[in-house]
Amino acid sequence: MPLFGNTFSPKKTPPRKSASLSNLHTLDRSTREIELGLEYGYPMMNLGSQNFKFEDGQWISESGGNVSGKEVQRLKKRNLQLEEENNLLRLKIEVLLDMLSESTAETHLIQKELENDENVNK
Repeated sequence: MPLFGNTFSPKKTPPRKSASLSNLHTLDRSTREIELGLEYGYPMMNLGSQNFKFEDGQWISESGGNVSGKEVQRLKKRNLQLEEENNLLRLKIEVLLDMLSESTAETHLIQKELENDENVNK
C-alpha cells in the first residue's frame, strides 16, 4: 500500500463521436432553400397585442397605433435634450442666486461700515 500514491486509477474513456442532431445537412440545396428560405427578414416578436421587429439595433413597434416607432424614438431623444437643457438652466439659476446673495451680503457690510463711520464722526 503506497503512502502518497493513488490506488484508484480508472481507465480513460475513449472520446465520443459527435453526431449531428439535425438532418438538414443530408438534404440537397433546393430542399434546404424550401425548408429554410433565402430571406430571413428581421427578427420579430409578439407581446400581447403589439408586434415588434428588431431593425438597426432597436426594437421597433409595428402596431404602435398613430405614432410610429421612429417618431417615438425621436421624441425620446428630444425629451432627453430638453431635460439636459433644463438641468443646465437650473444650475445657472443657482449660480446667479449665489452671486446675488454674495453681493447683498457685501452691500449690507458696506452699509454697516458707513453707519459706524458716521457714528464715530459725530
